[in-house]
Amino acid sequence: MKTYAEAGVDRELRSKAKKHLVELRSTFSLSKHGSIIETPFNNLYPIGNDVFHIKTSDSVGTKVLLSQLAGKHDTIGIDGIAMVANDCIRCGAQPIALTDTIDMKKSDPEIIEELQKGLKIGAHEAGCPLIGGEIADVPEIITVSYNIICDCVGEVEKNKIITGEKIKPGDIIIGLPSSGVHSNGISLLRKSLFKEWGGRYDAFERLDNFNRELIYEALEPTKIYVKPFLNAAKEIDILGAVHITGDAYLKFKKITNFGFEFDNFKPQPIFNLIQQSGVPIEEMFKTFNMGWGFAIIVKKEDVEDALQLLKGSEVIGKITDKDLVIKFDDKKIVLED
Repeated sequence: MKTYAEAGVDRELRSKAKKHLVELRSTFSLSKHGSIIETPFNNLYPIGNDVFHIKTSDSVGTKVLLSQLAGKHDTIGIDGIAMVANDCIRCGAQPIALTDTIDMKKSDPEIIEELQKGLKIGAHEAGCPLIGGEIADVPEIITVSYNIICDCVGEVEKNKIITGEKIKPGDIIIGLPSSGVHSNGISLLRKSLFKEWGGRYDAFERLDNFNRELIYEALEPTKIYVKPFLNAAKEIDILGAVHITGDAYLKFKKITNFGFEFDNFKPQPIFNLIQQSGVPIEEMFKTFNMGWGFAIIVKKEDVEDALQLLKGSEVIGKITDKDLVIKFDDKKIVLED
């Protein structure tokens, strides 16, 4: 398994499908309190007095297959919260309410109890109440034990919205470490690594350079960046923010028409293992976070303050005039859609 498309996720086809979503902008005029503000990743709707809300929604995708394989369900709720809370903060919004929907083949009290453990941990890490949700038995439309979909509502004042409009060449990109693969590229990971889906490794195999069985490395929950990011946003001018998820480093193209150069990566061993399984290096950077789960863009004069505020963060690149360039392992890669 060499590419995301071969693993079942066709990036080009998905992009074509998403173009039809533009038609939904015709509903923006229904906003009751004024014009909706569009940012690179989030659309914000006014609720009055120059205060805006945002809503994000996502699922944990095929990571549920790893939980099912491992018989371990107590952390995947963290992933569900992380995906929507981290998306929420990209525009500067503070998460203020979470909900979840759990679709199940058949209600299983033991599994639900385990899922709730992760959801609770994730809500605490995001500093946001989980105010409600739904559990539905849908055996005719779901082939796995369950799926988790989460939603997050965020709030931000108009003058604090991060739009990316002030980004220019010379600005600096700072990366916040990931905890591993997070919840993205799992289809390619599964089919590259695990025998259950055509890979070469047993799920519970312990390999060199790993402190635990491979399945548990893949299940490590997504890191939640809400608290450090919002603390930093109070002190420095954040020009842009990217949650490095699906499409990985291609996501940066959405925030500005300028270029990018990345030259600092610290991928965990699981990324090296995926690459060694035959995935081309270009595909790795189009699919996986490669050690950085979130990134912010700041002016040069704010770099030191940002690094002090965001513990464990590092400068990973800069804004350039054109192209998206990856420098890794003595290679220079121009990343294109």
